[in-house]
Amino acid sequence: MPSTPLPVLGEVDSPPKLDAARLRRLALDCGADDAGVVAIGHPALDDQRADILRFYPRTKALLAVVCRMNREPIRNPARSVANLEFHSTGEDVNDVCRAVVTALERDGVPAINPPMGFPMEAERWPEKMWVVSHKPIAVAAGLGMMGIHRNVIHPKFGNFILLGTVLLGVEATEYDRPIDFNPCLSCKLCVAACPVGAIAPDGRFDLASCYTHNYREFMGGFGDWAEHVADAKSGLDLRKNVTRQETVSVWQSLAFGPNYKAAYCLSVCPAGEDVIGPFRADRKGFLNEIVKPLQAKEETVYVVPKSDAEDHVTKRFPHKPVKHVRGTLLPRSITGFLSGMPHTFQRGRSAGLSAVFHFTFTGKEPRTATVVIRDQTLRVADGHEGTADLRLTADSETWLGFLAKERSLVWALLRRTIRIKGSPRLLVAFGKCFPS
Repeated sequence: MPSTPLPVLGEVDSPPKLDAARLRRLALDCGADDAGVVAIGHPALDDQRADILRFYPRTKALLAVVCRMNREPIRNPARSVANLEFHSTGEDVNDVCRAVVTALERDGVPAINPPMGFPMEAERWPEKMWVVSHKPIAVAAGLGMMGIHRNVIHPKFGNFILLGTVLLGVEATEYDRPIDFNPCLSCKLCVAACPVGAIAPDGRFDLASCYTHNYREFMGGFGDWAEHVADAKSGLDLRKNVTRQETVSVWQSLAFGPNYKAAYCLSVCPAGEDVIGPFRADRKGFLNEIVKPLQAKEETVYVVPKSDAEDHVTKRFPHKPVKHVRGTLLPRSITGFLSGMPHTFQRGRSAGLSAVFHFTFTGKEPRTATVVIRDQTLRVADGHEGTADLRLTADSETWLGFLAKERSLVWALLRRTIRIKGSPRLLVAFGKCFPS
């Protein structure tokens, strides 16, 4: 960490500004491998600016930092080795950001460092639990571009990086710009390696399938395990649904830290100046050494029953055992239900469905919305648009209770807290697109 104060520039009659070059140097001196500065008014922050300012109203600028991960551990089929690298580098990111804030505070500059990952605003779950979305900030700061696998690819380090952000209460003298090219090669190796098919060849992403398997031992998956424990009549009864190995794995995550089940999309990505050499020199050798061991690995893959992920695993990786689990991305608000549908929509399960749905919610959260499912695509809009094939009117709390499997749809229909106008088959077909 530098021993000299970080200059705050500006005349007496104008707001002081941080010297951007010295700010980047501070980040590197504190241990970052790269850094960039973004103004709070940058268009890339439009969808999270209000949340950032609500969390830290003094924010005028943001310092984005990158810490490089070691590649070989991430590529190893033993996820224990990979997860050690994820956790260790994550701690480095938090240490770097804290050191930056410490240095700034000593110089009288207000700043704050949200956590690198593992969102902690748990009262908001399963909706937005995080304070800052680091990826779009890093892209805006010129630290890389988003790849097809939804990870930021740094032009030098590839996707073997973790990101952090420091919120600054002072403007900077200048700001960085996004890079003018995308390091993503569109090689589709992430598509080939993903065990649940969350990354489609056309670039579409199935967040629900990724979340269910890769994040199994994070927030939602642990809740599902705990419910199995609560539902079991005895230890023997519990083992019918949860193996001892799964319980040990959950305990390890609690004791050591949540572990990713796959993250193979990062493992196989060859993009980045420091990374691409072996791929260019010998693509077949790269596939045999890096990609195929992950594909061939015998491992339990966690899927929601009757989901696209289940279809993908059974067809593409028949040697990988499938474990049915309950979906945990269940909304707790109507806003969450509507905004979450694009993330839980199962394209494969919507095949053959072409319909317009009008939703009218009453009670605690009055809202109207239109959902169009056509050609295996989904569109959600506020208000009622066009002619509906099915109209559904529901008390908002009853509907959310039904989605959480806490209330009976049949009982709600009998009591008319949920009413439909149109073919019930359309409601069944709609439900198949969002298995839980």
